[in-house]
Amino acid sequence: MDLKQMREKSAEELQAHLVELHKEQFALRMQQATGQLAKTHEARRVRREIARANTLLGEKK
Repeated sequence: MDLKQMREKSAEELQAHLVELHKEQFALRMQQATGQLAKTHEARRVRREIARANTLLGEKK
């Protein structure tokens, strides 16, 4: 999801998206630990998207 779409969301929607991102990050971390992660760039993308969501939540407060 790009920044423009994230800015349009409410704080509650961002919080729900953040929970989904943390679940995705956990799944990617488990795949990496077991050697099953094929797309290593996905972990970096999720980590950055979590940071963006946290920044936007801070702006909305």
